[in-house]
Amino acid sequence: MLGVPMHVSEVLGEALVLLLASVIVLLVSHRLRLPAVVGLLLTGVLIGPSGLGLFAERAAVEVAAEIGVVFLLFAIGLEFSLDRLREIRRPFLLGGSVQSGLTIALVALLAIVASGQPTLRAIFYGCLVALSSTAVVLTLYAARQELDAPQGKLLLGVLLFQDFLIVPMIVLTPVLAGTVKASPLEFVVRFGGGVLAVAVVFLAARYLMPRLIRQVAATRIRELFVLGALLVGLGMAFFTEHLGFSLALGAFLAGIVVSESEYSHQVVADVAPFRDVFTSVFFISIGMLVDVAFAAAHLGLVLALTAAVIAVKAVTGGAAAAALGLPVRIAAIAALGLAQIGEFSFVLLNVGRANGLVDGTAYQLVIVVAVLTMLLTPVLVVAAPRLGERLAAWLRRPPGGAVEAAIAAQRHVIVVGFGLNGRTLARVLREAGIAYVVVELDGEAVRRGLADGEPILYGDATRREILAHAGIAAAEVVVFAISDLLAVRHSIALARQLNPDVHIIVRTRSHAHVEELRRCGADEVIAEEFEAAIEIFTSVLAEYHVPRNVIHAQVRLLRGEGYRMLRGPSLRGEVSQALLDVLAAGTTDIYRLEAESPAVSRTLRELDLRQRTGATVIAVVRDGTPLPNPDGELRLQAGDTLVLVGSHAEIERAFSALEPPAASDSVGAAGGV
Repeated sequence: MLGVPMHVSEVLGEALVLLLASVIVLLVSHRLRLPAVVGLLLTGVLIGPSGLGLFAERAAVEVAAEIGVVFLLFAIGLEFSLDRLREIRRPFLLGGSVQSGLTIALVALLAIVASGQPTLRAIFYGCLVALSSTAVVLTLYAARQELDAPQGKLLLGVLLFQDFLIVPMIVLTPVLAGTVKASPLEFVVRFGGGVLAVAVVFLAARYLMPRLIRQVAATRIRELFVLGALLVGLGMAFFTEHLGFSLALGAFLAGIVVSESEYSHQVVADVAPFRDVFTSVFFISIGMLVDVAFAAAHLGLVLALTAAVIAVKAVTGGAAAAALGLPVRIAAIAALGLAQIGEFSFVLLNVGRANGLVDGTAYQLVIVVAVLTMLLTPVLVVAAPRLGERLAAWLRRPPGGAVEAAIAAQRHVIVVGFGLNGRTLARVLREAGIAYVVVELDGEAVRRGLADGEPILYGDATRREILAHAGIAAAEVVVFAISDLLAVRHSIALARQLNPDVHIIVRTRSHAHVEELRRCGADEVIAEEFEAAIEIFTSVLAEYHVPRNVIHAQVRLLRGEGYRMLRGPSLRGEVSQALLDVLAAGTTDIYRLEAESPAVSRTLRELDLRQRTGATVIAVVRDGTPLPNPDGELRLQAGDTLVLVGSHAEIERAFSALEPPAASDSVGAAGGV
């Protein structure tokens, strides 16, 4: 047996140590409900040189981390679609630019005033701090099911803007370092080069890359598709790095290229395992960079800088929310959600270090502060809603929007949320002549609603003043059609307190929240998952000709008691025996005779349907007049509707006998294929 070289064996052993430590720490993090990124950072600190010193091959980890950055930016590029941007264009453009611009300006000003940093270096520090952690924040808010809430949309827009901003930041770092002349012309040329590269890439996306990917996909060879995806991502990174840009820039642009293809989802699925492994190594490597001894020796400075970063980013995040017209509670949640230094800051930090913008002390300070802010983010996210409520109560911000008159009607409906469900409900209520008022947090949606003449109120339904202004005391029904679970829980309790008799209906996406929302005071909880199941259930029964009244009875049974039957381990034991008997036995159905039907102009006796098929005609409806128990001599006419009773098989045979010859022939031909 051939011996394994010693250095290969050592690297393999250290890789096993890395995997073992990662699994243990991630299990503990999961029990503590911490994001995986936090666990990976702690793993790096634990096994790194300043921790237990279990991992000596730093060079190997740094290479894997660089590859991890490539995959991370490639994945971000894949998700950076134009359709997604249209959905969150205001948070992306306005919120992102306000938050990033203010952060860069404030940090640069503090660096100049507090430590006398040169202007260009201070701007670079501002860029480092401006970037937040997409991985940490989105993981936390996805787990809280708040990505579709107002704060989730704002955070997603700002984070995507920051992810895109990393590209020009990387391109312009040599200008800030002075390695490229900082004259206006050189600045424009440098930035213009990046823009030109983006333009070329988009042209390739439109014309060249889809053809290449289509050819690869046409082979139906999975290995070829995976290798092709890796070739695109790594190849573009290699290409841009040799043009004088960065690996990260090329990977990001490659992701945008592939995202324009119809095969982007398959590429994401195939690249995901590589991305997860290498990005995990990336975060572990960041933790390994932390010098615990350095942090302990400069503890006061580290804590001061950490507090300053959180404060600055909280202010700028709140400013972004305010620019979008969001209320104080949402602004506080979004502000603290963005109050950390992100993973792309490490990418930018290495570029700055390579260009001489960062010395050893500053490099370690940024690393320690960034890791510490990431570790604190879960705590800040949990504390943010309560802090926002207290801040809103202290400021007593008056309701916004343009509701010109109080609700005059009695027994009206309050609709909280003006998304698809809210708009649909409002239209139905308007057509039914039922008075309603809408409460909405999205300023743009409020403006559109007012322009359309909707009785819409801008405000936060978690605030007592807003519900009072919407006329909660006289309302008959309150419908919560929003996705912010925390806000819904608080608003239900508040609505019940202000009007104990109001009927509260809540929409939720997950069945896991049905019981919780009912305990909060909701009278009805509509779970989208279960409603989809009920729609399928009713369609299947209708296809089997189960009478409508039986279907409706079963739907009422399934919806009763908060979908208890569907949430149980088994449905069979709960469904009524009557329904099972109907399914097993027979049913009633109707058939309308066409002019070409062989039954037209024949009497029921001549047709002899019962003898031929087993089904019985119990009534005929002619010109809107029912003829029950028809005589055998009744001659059938085109347009007559026959009411049939029999088993499912007998009904099907009767339908076939009544079909026009052309339809029967086509069915037979199709069945013989």
